[in-house]
Amino acid sequence: MAMGKGCKVCICGGAGGIGQPLSLLISMDSNVSELAILDLTVAGVPAAGVGADLSHLESSAKITSYTLDPTIDKKPKDILGACFENSDLVLIPAGVPRKPGMNRADLLNINITIAKDLVEACARFCPNAVVALIVNPVNSIVPAMCELYKRHGLNTSKILGVTSLDGVRANRFIHDITGTPLSKIDVPVIGGHAGATILPLFSQDPVANSLPQETLVALDRRVQDAGTEVVKAKAGRGSATLSMAYAGAKLCKAILNGLQGDETLPVKSRTAFAYVQSTVTELPFFTSKVTFGPFGIEAVHDLGLLSPYEEKRLAEAKKILAGEIQDGLAAIRAMLPPAATADELKNLEGVGLPSSRL
Repeated sequence: MAMGKGCKVCICGGAGGIGQPLSLLISMDSNVSELAILDLTVAGVPAAGVGADLSHLESSAKITSYTLDPTIDKKPKDILGACFENSDLVLIPAGVPRKPGMNRADLLNINITIAKDLVEACARFCPNAVVALIVNPVNSIVPAMCELYKRHGLNTSKILGVTSLDGVRANRFIHDITGTPLSKIDVPVIGGHAGATILPLFSQDPVANSLPQETLVALDRRVQDAGTEVVKAKAGRGSATLSMAYAGAKLCKAILNGLQGDETLPVKSRTAFAYVQSTVTELPFFTSKVTFGPFGIEAVHDLGLLSPYEEKRLAEAKKILAGEIQDGLAAIRAMLPPAATADELKNLEGVGLPSSRL
C-alpha cells in the first residue's frame, strides 16, 4: 500500500455471524478503499448478497465478493487470487464455534485446517498483509499460523490474534458499575484469549482501581467468562457476534491508521491490544499493547506495573497459555512436512530446496 492511500481489506467469512457486522463497520472506515468479502457457498447468506447490501451504503469503499465451494477439491490459495491480491489487511472470522460435548482439542483440530487454508492463500497472494485471526482457540491458532509463515520464509509478525473484545468488555463492566464515561476508562487486558489466560489489569486504570478489591476479583472472573454469558443469554443458539465484530473493527481501526504511515496521527490512534509474537514475557506469544505502523506491528509494549493479585494471576495465566501455545505448534507441525535441519540446508546449498520443506 502506498502510504496515505486507502487500504484493501479482505474478510474471510464475511457472510457469517461475525463477518456481516464486521464487514459493515469496516466498509465505513475512511481508510478503506476496497473491501473484499469471501465466504462459502454453504453460508446462510451468499457473500454476493452481503456485498450487494453493503454497496448501497454511503461509503466510498469498493465492494467485491467471492465464493468458495467446499464440495470442490480446491484450496483458496489455488483459485482466489483476485480476492486476496493487493490486500493490506486480511481478517479471518472463520471456523466453527465450540459446541456442547466438544473439547478444546476437537475445536483446534477442526479450525486449524480452516485457518491453514486461508493463511496459505495469504502467503501466496498477499504475503505483506497484516493477518488478523478471529479463529478459536486463538491461543493455539496464532502460533500455528506463525509456524506456517515461518515455513514459507515470511514475516511472522504479520500474524496476530484479535483479543480486543476482552478489553471492550472490561471497560463496559467498569462503566456499568461506576457510571464513568467510557472515554475515561481504558483497562489493559493481557495474556491470552480464553478462560484464565485472560488477565484484565484493573490496577492500571484509575477508575477501575478505585473499586474494592473483591469487586475487581469478581470482575476479573466475569471478563474471563463473558463469552459463556452471551451464549447462555442466546439460549445456545448463538455466541458473541455483534460485540466481537465491534471489538474487531476497533482493532482494525488502529491497524489501518498505522498502515497509512501518517506520522501526524496520535500514537494512541494506532495502538491496541492483540495476541502477537512477543518477547515481553518468557512466552513466545502473548497479548500486549501493540503500536502499528506502515508495515504492520511497529512496537510491542511492556506490561507495566501489576498489583500483587495480578502478579499471581499472571503466573497462572502463563502456565496455561504455555501449554496452549504448544498444542497449536504440535498440531500444525503434524500437518506439515518436516522442517529442514541446519545440516540438510548446508548439504543442499546450490542444489535448491523443495518449497514443501521450507
